[in-house]
Amino acid sequence: MIPFLDLKNVNQQYREQLIEACTRVIDSGWYIGGKELEKFELNFAKFCGTKYAIGVANGLDALILTLRAWKELGKLKAGDEVIVPSNTYIASILAISANQLKPVLIEPDPDTFNLDPTKIEAAITNKTKVILPVHLYGQLAAMPEIMQIADQYDLLVLEDSAQSHGAEVKSRKAGNLGHASGFSFYPGKNLGALGDAGAITTNDLELANMLRALRNYGSHEKYKNLVQGVNSRLDEIQAAMLDIKLSYLDQEIQHRRKIARLYLDNINNPFIKLPLNNINAEEYQQHVWHLFVIRTEHRDLLQKYLSDHGVQTLIHYPIPPHKQQAYQEWNNQSYPISEQIHAEVMSLPIGPTLQLDDVQKIIHLCNQFNPL
Repeated sequence: MIPFLDLKNVNQQYREQLIEACTRVIDSGWYIGGKELEKFELNFAKFCGTKYAIGVANGLDALILTLRAWKELGKLKAGDEVIVPSNTYIASILAISANQLKPVLIEPDPDTFNLDPTKIEAAITNKTKVILPVHLYGQLAAMPEIMQIADQYDLLVLEDSAQSHGAEVKSRKAGNLGHASGFSFYPGKNLGALGDAGAITTNDLELANMLRALRNYGSHEKYKNLVQGVNSRLDEIQAAMLDIKLSYLDQEIQHRRKIARLYLDNINNPFIKLPLNNINAEEYQQHVWHLFVIRTEHRDLLQKYLSDHGVQTLIHYPIPPHKQQAYQEWNNQSYPISEQIHAEVMSLPIGPTLQLDDVQKIIHLCNQFNPL
C-alpha cells in the first residue's frame, strides 16, 4: 500500500537530531517557556518575515487567542462579524464562535478553493470587523485583493495559515500578509511537530505582548494577571523539534512541488479535475501543496479503485461546516459551491518522502480509471 502520508518515515529522516533535541531539553531541567521556545519563535518569525512569533498549544488556539487579544485590546466586541470561507475546515469557524463573534460564510472560488474576493464587499455590514482568509490545502488566498478591501473598510485580517507554511507571493510569505496569522504544527502539516503545537505571527508589538499574556493565564509577569487568560503554551520539546524540522522545510516543499508538477502534467483523465492548470512561475510560489486535491463526480468509485490497487487517499473534507451538527442552525442554508466541492474532493498522496516511482504508479492508475 502506498500510504497517504508516512509520518514515521518523514520523521525518520531527522531521527538522530530529534532525539538529540529531546535529550537536550530533558537534561536542561527546563520544560516550559525556555530557550528552545525563544529560539524557535525567533527562527519561525524570521522564516515568515515577521517581527514576532508566539508559540501556542495548537492551531485552533492560535486563531482563538488572536481574536481574543483583539477583543482585549478593544478592537473587537461580542457580536462583531467575521467573514470566513464557507468551505474551510471547521476550526476556522470554531475560533470565531469561541469569541462570541458572528461567522459570515462566503463561498470560495471553485478553481482555487479559497475565499472569493469578489464576494466579500457584498457581505460587509457595519458590524464587520475581520476577514479570516484560509490558505486552504497550501495555496495562498488572494491576499492583495483581500488587503485592499480590508484597508478600504478598515478591517482586520487574520490569516489561517494552518496549511500554508512557506507559501509566498511577491517575496512575502504566509503569516506576513495580514495583520496576524495562525499556524498549526499538527504532525501531518508541512511543518509538523510530534504532537500538537501552533503559533501566531504578527508585526504588531501590542498584539504580540497581549498574546504572550493570554497564552499564560493572562500573566505578563509571574503571579500578576493582566487579563483572564488560558494555558496554551508551546512546550520546550516540541519547540526544539520544530526548530530542527524548520531548517528542512524549504527542501521538503520543493519535493512536494515536484510531485504536484508530475500530477499536473501527467494526469489526463476527463473524469478527474486537477486543482490548477497552466500554473505560472509566480503562482507556483503561492502553493506549498500541503494537499493535492482533485475533484471528481465519481469520488467513491475512484477512492475504492485506488485502494484496491494499493493507494491510500483521504477526503478533505467530506462535510461542509454549515451541514455539521455543531452548527445545526445553518443546516438549512445553501452554499452550492461549497457543497459541490465537499462532495467531489479527494486528496492524492503527497509528502516529503513519497517516492517518484510511486507517484508514477498513482498517475497511471488515475489515467486508467473509468467509472462507466
